[in-house]
Amino acid sequence: MNRVTKIRLQNEINEKELELNYSGDLSKSWHSKYSSSAWIYVGSLPYDLNEGDIISVFSQYGEVVNINLIRDKTTGKSRGFCYLCYADQRSTVLAVDNFNGIKLLGRILQVDHIEEYRLPRYKEEMDEATKKLWEEGCAPKPIVIDEEEAEREAKVKERELKKQIKRAEKTVVKVKKEVLDEEFLQARKERKKREKEERKLAKLEKKLAKRLRDKTPDDERGRPEDEGRWDMKKKKLDEGIDDAEFYGRQDHFNFGKKRKELPPAPTHNIRPDFDKADWRDIEMFKAVREIERMTKGEKNVNWKEEEHYVPKRLNR
Repeated sequence: MNRVTKIRLQNEINEKELELNYSGDLSKSWHSKYSSSAWIYVGSLPYDLNEGDIISVFSQYGEVVNINLIRDKTTGKSRGFCYLCYADQRSTVLAVDNFNGIKLLGRILQVDHIEEYRLPRYKEEMDEATKKLWEEGCAPKPIVIDEEEAEREAKVKERELKKQIKRAEKTVVKVKKEVLDEEFLQARKERKKREKEERKLAKLEKKLAKRLRDKTPDDERGRPEDEGRWDMKKKKLDEGIDDAEFYGRQDHFNFGKKRKELPPAPTHNIRPDFDKADWRDIEMFKAVREIERMTKGEKNVNWKEEEHYVPKRLNR
């Protein structure tokens, strides 16, 4: 397929997505197929452009971290296409949509995604600049700052700033003493004193108004027959309430009745009913029996011989 035809078809797809409102949702767009790759292909470039020129053009849609401009082995001249990598994958979508089909120095650019970018092979005859570019990329390196040195510099700057503030305060005070006359200072003192007294009086008036405020009138307190009025409600202590109703019918509040005495605690290890007993009781019973057997030994029990009932009709 012709290069210009590819560019036209790709732009038609973008126009259809705009009509269907798919451009905002990348999951429905054709760009979602290349969501795992941050590399793009740039074709039909002017031969005079170098890596820096291409980066300056394509960096307006994101930070470029790597570039591989294909050059001729013998002459070293550009072959008119390159591979470019962005720091953010979403920048590739913007670059493909906006740069595909534009004219740059009289040539129509072809910009497309790359699903799987293959790294170039290293060769001995390559120059050092290209090797360094392939290994490290073209992104700006982060500035390494020593934390201790930075803290030290910050403290020094803070001390200098404090000294400057103190000097400025001293100079301001000196100027004030020289310029201001005694009458102005006296008037200033009196004004401050008057303001202080006014604040104190306002505070006292507020306290007195709080103490001497009128009670709430009866018409605002609610009607006497109103059930919601709290001070007219009948208290429980004023009514004759049965103790059993007040405290509830429980064994703890048996007023005037004999309390049920608890049965005495067992003096020996009771054999639990294995059909009804909890598994914990059974295990405890077994453990106690085992301890008794180890300490006291086996009991010599003279069991009575077994007696069996035999009917007379069989006793012949």
